[in-house]
Amino acid sequence: MTKEKLKDILESHLKYLSEEPGGKRANLENAYLVGANLENAYLLDANLVGANLENANLVGANLVGANLEGVNLDRANLYRADLDRADLNGANLKEANLKEANLLLVNLVGANLENAYLVGADLLRANLRWANLRYANLEESDLRWADLVAANLVRANLENANLEGANLKGANLEAADLEGANLLRANLRWADLRYANLDRAVLKGVNLRGANLGWTVLKGANLKGANLEGVKKYE
Repeated sequence: MTKEKLKDILESHLKYLSEEPGGKRANLENAYLVGANLENAYLLDANLVGANLENANLVGANLVGANLEGVNLDRANLYRADLDRADLNGANLKEANLKEANLLLVNLVGANLENAYLVGADLLRANLRWANLRYANLEESDLRWADLVAANLVRANLENANLEGANLKGANLEAADLEGANLLRANLRWADLRYANLDRAVLKGVNLRGANLGWTVLKGANLKGANLEGVKKYE
């Protein structure tokens, strides 16, 4: 897509949002936008289904409520982007920069976030079921009440992350770093925590029923009121 055409689409979208004459909702379905500069772009409620935004610059972009299902954001820069309630079902965000991004109530079911950088990101009540977060950096991120059922968090960095009330049922957290993380009342039933680091983690009232804690580091962790029924400790 040419820069001129993209500019026209964005301008028409702004008119659409302002209910001005001649305005039209941005339809960028399956658009080829590799390396595109969309810094601070206003794409609220836009249609980007299946678009290729590999290595695109989306710093500070407004993507609130946008449809990004199946989009390719491999190595894209989404620093401080606003993705509140956006649909990223099945999206590819491998190695994407999402530092301090707003991902409140976002749909990331089955999304690929391997090696993604999510330091300080707001993922409050985000849906990350079956998402791939291998090696992702989620340090100091807000994952309160997030849905991480069966998510892959192998070797993910969750140091000082807030996971209060998060649902991690059946999640794979093998060798993940959860040092200082808040897991107050989180659900870790059947989770795999082998070799995970939970040093100084808050695990008060957490459900660890049937979880695998083989060789897990629990030094200084607070397990008051935790459900440890059926926990595996050595394998």
